[in-house]
Amino acid sequence: MRRAGGEVLMTRWLVVATGENAEPHVPDFPGMQQFAGRVLHTCEYKCGEEFAGEKVLVVGCGNSGMEVSLDLCRHGAKPSMVVRNTVHVLPKEMLGVSTFGIAMALLKWLPVQLVDRFILAAARLTLGNTSRLGLRRPKTGPLARLPLGNTSRLGLRRPKTGPIELKNLTGRTPVLDVGTLDHIKSGKIKVVGAVKEVTRVGARLADGKEEQQFDAIILATGYRSNVPSWLKDGGDVFTREGTPKTPFPDGWKGRNGLYTVGFSQRGLLGASSDALCVARDIHCQWRERERERDKPTSDVHQADSSV
Repeated sequence: MRRAGGEVLMTRWLVVATGENAEPHVPDFPGMQQFAGRVLHTCEYKCGEEFAGEKVLVVGCGNSGMEVSLDLCRHGAKPSMVVRNTVHVLPKEMLGVSTFGIAMALLKWLPVQLVDRFILAAARLTLGNTSRLGLRRPKTGPLARLPLGNTSRLGLRRPKTGPIELKNLTGRTPVLDVGTLDHIKSGKIKVVGAVKEVTRVGARLADGKEEQQFDAIILATGYRSNVPSWLKDGGDVFTREGTPKTPFPDGWKGRNGLYTVGFSQRGLLGASSDALCVARDIHCQWRERERERDKPTSDVHQADSSV
């Protein structure tokens, strides 16, 4: 490993633990360079107060996009939130208990599909139908419409796979509502389609032909791995996107002493699992190395004793 100062560090093992969210993902929309207003990623966002009275396009409807839109609204801005894909929206708490806490407890006794149905049913009862707001949910059966309501009428379409199962399969985290849905229902936060083109004074969206004017664009587009920018492994272990080629749960071990931690798209639990596997594997190699080192000494001792 070559450091910034030119120093070369030689090591038997290298654990890549920079994770899948090492740097902001900034999409390059057509016309982005000509936009006259401010463009910033959510990692640079501080407070909605500086956008008071402005029309702001928030690109992305994950937890960051939802919370930024809510903060903008509370400080007098006029946010429009881009919702391109399906999304699960769940209440942050149910009866004073963390929604994820309930899900994790139920998973000890019930299959993930049944837990998803229960969580979605409870969510609809709590949040109502979000689909009419432009938030499309996945099609997860009749029980999915009980808790939060039908979110599709809000423009929020749900995925076909339940929230916990989807998290396990793809790493996509469901949105935990902290009050954003109420502002979408009231019209204070607009749900709009994907960005087709950015203009000098706004953007053209997929759900309309006319140009819409915006004073600022906030990119709630998440983060990505930065491994390809510094690790030169020849493409043996990592993909171009900076994720292990070997899928979970075996992606933690590469070749020639190279390991990875935190790339399983399973949050802290996935990172913990990777770390334990890496530690055990290195420990086994270290013990084997110690045994090999001690072996000649013991052989000599036995030879001396037999004389």
